[in-house]
Amino acid sequence: MTRIVSRATEFERSGIRVMFELAEEQGGDLVRLEVGEPDFDTPKPVIDAAERAARNGETHYTSGAGIPKLRTAIAERMADETGVSFDPERHVSVTNGAMEALSLALSAIAEPGDDVLIPTPAWPNYRNQARLAGATPVPIPLPPDEGFDLDPKRIIDRLSPDTAAVILTTPSNPTGQVYDEDAVKAVVEAAREHGTFVIADEVYARLTYGDDHRRVTSYVDYPEGLLTVDSCSKTYAMTGWRLGWLVGPEDVIEAATSLGESTTACPSSIAQHAALAALTGTQDPVREMRTAFRDRRDYLVNRVEGIPHISCPRPEGAFYAFLDVSELDGESADVAARLLSEYGVVTAPGSAFGDAGEGYLRLSFANSMERIELGLDRLARMVEDERN
Repeated sequence: MTRIVSRATEFERSGIRVMFELAEEQGGDLVRLEVGEPDFDTPKPVIDAAERAARNGETHYTSGAGIPKLRTAIAERMADETGVSFDPERHVSVTNGAMEALSLALSAIAEPGDDVLIPTPAWPNYRNQARLAGATPVPIPLPPDEGFDLDPKRIIDRLSPDTAAVILTTPSNPTGQVYDEDAVKAVVEAAREHGTFVIADEVYARLTYGDDHRRVTSYVDYPEGLLTVDSCSKTYAMTGWRLGWLVGPEDVIEAATSLGESTTACPSSIAQHAALAALTGTQDPVREMRTAFRDRRDYLVNRVEGIPHISCPRPEGAFYAFLDVSELDGESADVAARLLSEYGVVTAPGSAFGDAGEGYLRLSFANSMERIELGLDRLARMVEDERN
């Protein structure tokens, strides 16, 4: 008797989690630069709102799509940031984090055997989420000599009648690249011609460091095929609250909500009230985090420029730097392992983000300036030890 189905055995372990567990086993004075979550606490007004909700008895099941006030707040936020109106009852579904939003979206739109195009390097969960939906993940390597910016021709050439979705993440994890709007428009228009959905993963949309970043919905016209995934996790330092949402056309939202009711029933009632406070309350904590991340980004990039044999594109958003370590010995997993075991710095190997990431390390600068400085001191020492 077959005990484990093939779709489970085909899943790839996240290289990020592998490094996390190796670090836990090793212990000691480690500089943790592998995890993609803000090092800030959840804002106090958000915590206070959750406490009030719990004390006031808001501890029961909610609608599978989320409480009406939160769905309205999400729709209003999208309208404010994109200029596009959304009906909170028809176009918004609240989920247990952005991961569930993505999983439900793919399960709703992908038939078994369909392709899901994933520009890479990319967050590894996309591949597994596509497989979970019965689809085939198709990596599309982006050009490293252009900072891994979106090359629309590479995507368009792989579109076919069997393509269920293209996943676009801007700002990108792991590169921090903000995709060029004209490139995104070209991909979206081609997807429309093929009847292919575009999933815009925008969990880092409010963490950019140059000109104001515009959400994809604000500059493309594809209401019947554009799905937006977002969450409170990165923007409000709420990773553990597990609260996200999916915004899109009514038929997909209805299907995704129905699927969610069969798996998790509904998002946490307490987390929903916390999210409502986050979206409708003061945005000063977001601005403060963004300023801190920008300062850390600038410091990291300047330090890397002074270390021979390594380099990195300048991150335009999120809180990651993607370091080219191809001049060091071994594959990226080997470099990450040595950096951990011999120098006490935890990073994520570029191979965790697909073949296009080989030769790179992802560093998260969602850590204090002091720890980032120490981590880069140790990285510089490793490079010096190995190249001299």
